[in-house]
Amino acid sequence: MIEHQVRTHKSAEDFPIEEHLAYKVAQVAADPVEVPEDTKEMIINRIIDNASVAVASVVRRPVTSARVMAQAHPVSADEAAGTKGSTVFGVDGRYSAEWAALANGTAVRELDYHDTFLAAEYSHPGDNIPPMIAVAQHKGLDGKTLIRGIATGYEIQVNLVKGISLHEFKIDHVAHLGPSVAAGIGTMLNLDVDTIYQAVGQALHTTTATRQSRKGLISSWKAYAPAFAGKMAIEAVDRAMRGEGAPAPIWEGEDGVIAWMLHSPDRTYTVPLPEPGEGKRAILDTYTKEHSAEYQSQAPIDLARRMRQTIADSGKSLADIESIVLHTSHHTHYVIGTGANDPQKMDPTASRETLDHSIMYIFAVALEDGSWHYVDSYAPERASRPETVELWHKISTTEDPEWTRRYHSTDPNEKAFGAKAVITFNDGTTLEDELAIADAHPLGARPFKREDYINKFRMLADGLVSPEEQDRFIAAAENLENLTDLTELNVRLTDEALATAPATPEGIF
Repeated sequence: MIEHQVRTHKSAEDFPIEEHLAYKVAQVAADPVEVPEDTKEMIINRIIDNASVAVASVVRRPVTSARVMAQAHPVSADEAAGTKGSTVFGVDGRYSAEWAALANGTAVRELDYHDTFLAAEYSHPGDNIPPMIAVAQHKGLDGKTLIRGIATGYEIQVNLVKGISLHEFKIDHVAHLGPSVAAGIGTMLNLDVDTIYQAVGQALHTTTATRQSRKGLISSWKAYAPAFAGKMAIEAVDRAMRGEGAPAPIWEGEDGVIAWMLHSPDRTYTVPLPEPGEGKRAILDTYTKEHSAEYQSQAPIDLARRMRQTIADSGKSLADIESIVLHTSHHTHYVIGTGANDPQKMDPTASRETLDHSIMYIFAVALEDGSWHYVDSYAPERASRPETVELWHKISTTEDPEWTRRYHSTDPNEKAFGAKAVITFNDGTTLEDELAIADAHPLGARPFKREDYINKFRMLADGLVSPEEQDRFIAAAENLENLTDLTELNVRLTDEALATAPATPEGIF
């Protein structure tokens, strides 16, 4: 890896294009290096993982709205006879690639249930996959080419996440996704460095927004934001291929992203990128979710399940609890904990998206139920149970410098996203336990393997997708490198399942 120093440059400075971060990203994307075998295998896992959470969300309202918008942009009959158009999760037909990417990206993101990578910034790098599949389907590309594109997307996003914090300055993490999708599409289409450079710049410029989408009363835009970034990246590549340029230098310019949207012109960032000929392996640093909740909740859910049993064995009950304090990282405390100072995180009538970002609610329910369910655990009647509300409101978080240090550690054996729970009972006795990483993490008690991804797909597809369709999709995904028709990566729901989708009000399209 090469560590690139990235800082603001005044317009009058001699700053050749070859030194721009966007150009270095483009060089990585254009590198014809072969994809390592373990990277290929993990890409297949994540395609299965994305499909799992997408089919489970197809009939939810936000995803239904996105799908209806995509279906308003079908390809023409002549195009359908060729290779034009892209598929939309759950249904038949071929649709405009950028709208298919929006629909599928929203479906993948809706349940907050797919892969994650956390470092200086946080991310869901699986968000790269829907727009790349859409473009690959539209262009008639094969599975091997798709693998190369996805490897690039993960490589760029993960390394931007390692080097540049966005949330520190209240910028949404999809600002790293737009450039990574543009770079991955550039890889798939075998574009030259200059074209990819312009596409990356445009994609960043059009996908930089505030992180209010994840603050306060969180709405369905949380699911749409990365899908919109993928759509914008597709359009950016299209424009760049036609010779249209981007603001430059986009990160380092005097009025660029670093100078005015991040720290200031005084900050220098270090972004690692592969050297020429180096295999793209960043996807192997990422991890998926066993539970449908924000990633910093994964280990606490597993911890709550364990402590529930300890409490039962001690002869005490949850009604005996006076308080629970979760000692955790800066990010967990300030984003999904009481450090956020969001009263909505303690509100039984809050949206699913808000409850998903409340570690207090999540820990309470996991402690009561000893399990977590992507629908039942968020149901309004579940959130409003009096005993749950009482326990929930006894929970608080506090930042522990050691957990913050481990969160930011570059040593994978030390990096942690968990917490220590201190439960105080009414009689003054306490119970303490901690868990650094989730059970499903690559270094956890039960690391996810191919069979776990397949089981997750079958569990979430049950009752929505016929067994025959499940088998067909899994076979296609596992044969990705030899796949010539990428529409096989779509998963169709049964007519009965689709009929349960809510009616959507009429829009523009």
